[in-house]
Amino acid sequence: MLAQEEARRLGHNFVGTEQILLGLIGEGTGIAAKVLKSMGINLKDARVEVEKIIGRGSGFVAVEIPFTPRAKRVLELSLEEARQLGHNYIGSEHLLLGLLREGEGVAARVLENLEAVGAGVGGGTTGNKMPTLEEYGTNLTKLAEEGKLDPVVGRQQQIERVTQILGRRTKNNPCLIGEPGVGKTAIAEGLAQRIANGDVPETIEGKKVITLDMGLLVAGTKYRGEFEERLKKLMEEIKQSDEIILFIDEVHTLIGAGAAEGAIDAANILKPALARGELQCIGATTLDEYRKHIEKDPALERRFQPVKVPEPSVDETIQILKGLRERYEIHHKLRYTDEALVSAARLSYQYISDRFLPDKAIDLIDEAGSRVRLRHAQLPEEARELEKELRQITKEKNEAVRSQDFEKAGELRDREMDLKAQISTLIDKGKEMTKAETEAGDIGPMVTEVDIQHIVSAWTGIPVEKVSTDESDRLLKMEETLHRRVIGQDEAVKAISRAIRRARVGLKNPNRPIASFIFSGPTGVGKSELAKALAAYYFGSEEAMIRLDMSEFMERHTVSKLIGSPPGYVGYTEGGQLTEAVRRRPYTVVLFDEIEKAHPDVFNMMLQILEDGRLTDSKGRTVDFKNTLLIMTSNVGSSVIEKGGRRIGFDLDYDEKDSSYNRIKSLVTEELKQYFRPEFLNRLDEMIVFRQLTKLEVKDIADIMLKEVFERLKAKDIELQVTERFRDRVVDEGYNPSYGARPLRRAIMRLLEDSMAEKMLAREIKEGDSVIVDVDSDGNVTVLNGSSGAPPESLPEAMPV
Repeated sequence: MLAQEEARRLGHNFVGTEQILLGLIGEGTGIAAKVLKSMGINLKDARVEVEKIIGRGSGFVAVEIPFTPRAKRVLELSLEEARQLGHNYIGSEHLLLGLLREGEGVAARVLENLEAVGAGVGGGTTGNKMPTLEEYGTNLTKLAEEGKLDPVVGRQQQIERVTQILGRRTKNNPCLIGEPGVGKTAIAEGLAQRIANGDVPETIEGKKVITLDMGLLVAGTKYRGEFEERLKKLMEEIKQSDEIILFIDEVHTLIGAGAAEGAIDAANILKPALARGELQCIGATTLDEYRKHIEKDPALERRFQPVKVPEPSVDETIQILKGLRERYEIHHKLRYTDEALVSAARLSYQYISDRFLPDKAIDLIDEAGSRVRLRHAQLPEEARELEKELRQITKEKNEAVRSQDFEKAGELRDREMDLKAQISTLIDKGKEMTKAETEAGDIGPMVTEVDIQHIVSAWTGIPVEKVSTDESDRLLKMEETLHRRVIGQDEAVKAISRAIRRARVGLKNPNRPIASFIFSGPTGVGKSELAKALAAYYFGSEEAMIRLDMSEFMERHTVSKLIGSPPGYVGYTEGGQLTEAVRRRPYTVVLFDEIEKAHPDVFNMMLQILEDGRLTDSKGRTVDFKNTLLIMTSNVGSSVIEKGGRRIGFDLDYDEKDSSYNRIKSLVTEELKQYFRPEFLNRLDEMIVFRQLTKLEVKDIADIMLKEVFERLKAKDIELQVTERFRDRVVDEGYNPSYGARPLRRAIMRLLEDSMAEKMLAREIKEGDSVIVDVDSDGNVTVLNGSSGAPPESLPEAMPV
């Protein structure tokens, strides 16, 4: 092989790209040799250049001379070139194309030194003055001229500021700094569009904005020096051209890019050129990344001039959406109403707090367009029914073929063909209607405000659609539904229902939580149960509630558990229990159970939640509490309620009960004021005092608890009934005004569940049995198996399930 002979002649123990090139020239008769000869390249000059670059070898050469990795890469590229050209062989021309495509070996430098690259070698495959820049960059100005960039609306001030900095003599490198999604890249595209339109000053007229792909530049650099070599070539091309403005998105990636052991990174290579003004560069990065990477390197920071890119206002976002409307209408083949665009800007601003305008609003209209188009593209109802029938017919036909009932299979095949023809006709009819609508000027379905609201709800879980008739009925009957689970406590149930209704129709203050309450009262009267009932009824399930046991936050240092540990401490990256839970589920009930047990610092932290509906976590992120309902439970004042509650009984009429409750409420409020600071209590919407449970209310609660036991037994196929005597016994043993409904649960467990468990273990009660529980004359609980025979006549009427 000629390349190996050249390696031996030069005393090299390897075959590299330079030996392949020398072999191609020395071969003399191939297409590659003829092309190189026509460029004025001869074997003697090429050998001299190779010796200049790598020198001669030691003289001792092994019998088997291996290929270098770069030479192997050239062979792979030549195979690709042959395939692309449709050739079934690899000739010298393909090897030459492979050498040119590889572009970074000694052979490429030899051709460059002999002034062959760029002068026509490659038969038009290269033929440009900036091969490296074209390989690793994208020409934004060219895309702007071709109309492939989205229009840039607004941002005139920032574009002019960038233009102004680019006109400087030295350090003419603007760096766009802003939050993700505010439109930093769009400013670079806006500048490219202005250059394409000629709407720029003389200093940058005719220049090209080229965005550099740092990932592509680093990719494939296996050996030390390869990355630096690429970057130096890139810089040389930019210096020679004098018309390039380089745009590096995520400019912080320059730091550390390509830095291996003993090598320098891209930032340090670019610094001298940036300082002298030889390289004009626009950078873009976020505030966090700028602070984290670029500010730490003052030498790099001083070479860039920061340009702050603020988040646009809602009105500016609406104008941006109107400017982009046409592009999205063409893509989705539909139309957007003005109301949809306004709604996208306003709802994204109000409900999506962890992202920035205009990015989140653009994503909203994009997904809404996709949703509407998808629904519009579905088959007509009649065609869907026919497809369902077709699947069944095909299944039956296959079964008939397997059972060798070919006569039946033939009939089913004819039916299958007939159904396919009908479906095809319906689809064609739909396409014709769509085409007719397009010709008539109707380009497709409409994206309305309702579609935008649906996407916001899907993203956040917050219901922003207009209240439906069914939901209106649910909201108006909310008290009635909550009372099925929470007995008594009318004041608390009414207060919560009013707050939910206000929020749902959009009358609540948009900058505060839905409502904030403190529930004060003795233990076991339904404070936590009401929060659970609300979460289950209106927010979907009890799991929709975020519950925090404030007894876990009694120490000062535990406050950090709510918002996350400070930097440097264990668990810093995990976030806070409260902030992370609300970030993931912004529409929810937050229950602070037994708030008086928390450390006073917790109340200081909660002031901004109650007033502004926001809280900043340990990472500096603002968490939105504007769609949460805050409930705090407390036992403060329970002794006052217990003393005053003795006077609230069955013997008082309604007015006396009401005046007695108001008197107790004022006493409890005074006690709360002594325990909590005024600025905390003053920010609460309402302080609700829970009454003590009366015996009649305990009886109703007993029915609810017994029903739960009935349901558990029903799942085991056992039907349970209890007599009135037994129910009275449960209420008598479970009624304790000081402890609320909790003694009742213990009474049911002792009297009913224990008795049932013993009978089930003794096999006296089995699946399918009907059981009646009663109390005999001695006061003992009896469990009778109703399936074994009729109950005695003396047994009182049993309470059904």
